[in-house]
Amino acid sequence: MSGWQRTLIAVKPDGVQRRLVGQIIQRFEQRGFKLVGLKMVQASHGILSEHYGELRTKPFFQSLLTYMSSGPVVVMVWEGHNVVQASRKMVGQTNPAEAPAGTIRGDFSVHVSRNVVHASDSQEGAQKEIQLWFQGKDLLDWDCCDQIYTIEV
Repeated sequence: MSGWQRTLIAVKPDGVQRRLVGQIIQRFEQRGFKLVGLKMVQASHGILSEHYGELRTKPFFQSLLTYMSSGPVVVMVWEGHNVVQASRKMVGQTNPAEAPAGTIRGDFSVHVSRNVVHASDSQEGAQKEIQLWFQGKDLLDWDCCDQIYTIEV
């Protein structure tokens, strides 16, 4: 199917601590996306170093690893038409001061270093991140009852 994609969304430790997981899931469900993978993990510095590898040279890299390993992370894989691009719009800019109201970060984030959620930034990035966080057997291929309304004809 043209435009059919998967993306990785992760609720960061501040989002989990503030009990925002359900509200974040609800936004993706209401948008018509299908949840195909979900787990709560205590992320290691190893997996986080790989996930955030492109930021390795940034001065905030070590504090990012410390923060992201400070508590549980809820990692999800969502599927749907143009889900990568749509998710980025739903999440909003990295800096919550620049994220519009109605986006997840605009509504829930308090600081750029505590911005509640991660969303894959491209299809290639999503594939890499999904493979990093999930094994194939952890992702379910299932038929959603409203799929007829969300599939491109």
